Amino acid sequence: MKTQTLHIKNMVCPRCIKAVEDMFLELGYEVINVKLGEIKFLAEDEDVDLAIISKELQKNGFELLEDEEVKIINQVKSLVIQLTHHSDEEALNENISEYIQNHLNKDYHQVSKIFSSKESITIEKYIILQKVEKVKELLTYGELTLSEIAYRLGYSSVSHLSRQFKQVTGLSPSEFKSRDDHPRKSLDEI
Repeated sequence: MKTQTLHIKNMVCPRCIKAVEDMFLELGYEVINVKLGEIKFLAEDEDVDLAIISKELQKNGFELLEDEEVKIINQVKSLVIQLTHHSDEEALNENISEYIQNHLNKDYHQVSKIFSSKESITIEKYIILQKVEKVKELLTYGELTLSEIAYRLGYSSVSHLSRQFKQVTGLSPSEFKSRDDHPRKSLDEI
């Protein structure tokens, strides 16, 4: 048996990782590792039925990725989601282009060009959108001050966070927090 790697779209949280892992175990594959957007498992080439895998993934809201450029885009999105929603402050203060380049082992400028051409936004804008969604989540919980949120998400100041938040949502963080509804997007819709 050899290690097989598949790239999967719409994996955005730890529950997604668990769902994909469980699905592959049910299909009889020996899972090595699952992370956002990717699964590694043991199987012989002839034992991997991509049609069945694809069908099972779709039942659970996921999509098997086979195009190389789409795989790169999905990897970037998974890295940004992991960094923004599931990492500590130190990770968010890393140079994002170096972070992506090191994790993908690909030239950042090439990755950025592919991402922008297919997604119609830059990686930097995508990061901002993800950070704003995280700010919305943290504001909704009400457990942290705006200053603590700014620090946790790697903003240089509260005013920087507030400015980006207002540009994206049309509301200041305090206006958002005071609303009865707290409109948010799921991470895979961004």
